[in-house]
Amino acid sequence: MAFKVVVSEKELSYQIEVDDAKQLNGLKIGEEFDGQIVGLDGYTLKITGGSDKNGFVMKKDVDGPRRIKSLLTGGVGYNPKVDGVKRRKTVRGNTVSEDIVQINTIVTKAGSKSINDILNPEEEAGEAEE
Repeated sequence: MAFKVVVSEKELSYQIEVDDAKQLNGLKIGEEFDGQIVGLDGYTLKITGGSDKNGFVMKKDVDGPRRIKSLLTGGVGYNPKVDGVKRRKTVRGNTVSEDIVQINTIVTKAGSKSINDILNPEEEAGEAEE
């Protein structure tokens, strides 16, 4: 199963598939890492969330890579239709591990080239020829 990194820059989002995600293991939600790991030279990315192989979301206030059943009143993992409703939902901890298949990130420091130019160099060459 491929590891995906979703990079959000203002209103645009880009999905990058990474073959070797072992360098990201052990990082927690809120930590920053070098974008060169995912192919974005010069960028610094901050982890904002993610999900595991079964679709359970990562929650910032659950320590470690474990999966727990927590009583939620709202927020990440549960959106109640009526105020005051609580529900027990399964959530994943805040640490990236082998079971995580997708992480969500935002750009904290941009590089010299735009993300679109780095990810799609053939589009730029095609537009220059026209």
